[in-house]
Amino acid sequence: MEHQSQILGSEDVRRACTRMAHEIIERNRGLDDVVLVGIQRGGVWLAQMLAEDLERIEASVPTGAIDVSLHRDDIGLRPVLPTEVTQLPVSIDDAIVVIVDDVLFTGRTVRACLDALGEYGRPRVVQLAVMVDRGHRELPLRPDYIGKNLPTSLSEQVRADPDGVVLIRGGEL
Repeated sequence: MEHQSQILGSEDVRRACTRMAHEIIERNRGLDDVVLVGIQRGGVWLAQMLAEDLERIEASVPTGAIDVSLHRDDIGLRPVLPTEVTQLPVSIDDAIVVIVDDVLFTGRTVRACLDALGEYGRPRVVQLAVMVDRGHRELPLRPDYIGKNLPTSLSEQVRADPDGVVLIRGGEL
């Protein structure tokens, strides 16, 4: 039997996103050379939301999306069909690339994203923004910008979208 708990509502997600936008501006001393890259699929909505906040606060930034499915290390364990599009609106060479994802768990998707980014250029700096960091890292990765730290058990799942963050115990996502 599945049990869901609402962790953040839509207004909480909005506030967390606005806070992360301010942190991105502060850490990078403005938005010169900043490019947002949402990981398909979950990170795209968050990258777009961050871009809207950054534009409202200071200036617009190029925002794109990247499909990492062919760079995953579990490609032989489950079927992988690249169905999403990689779209980078500007060169990432010498850019400050902020990778954006909805939920950080083991870190393997971010590792795949780093591999995929290498096919498109050599950023000056790569940073990571996530709405939820749930721990359980299998790789030495740490996000630079976090909407919510949410310690979970391995059997739990987290769903994040603009409407909120939900913790799911039991059942399937």
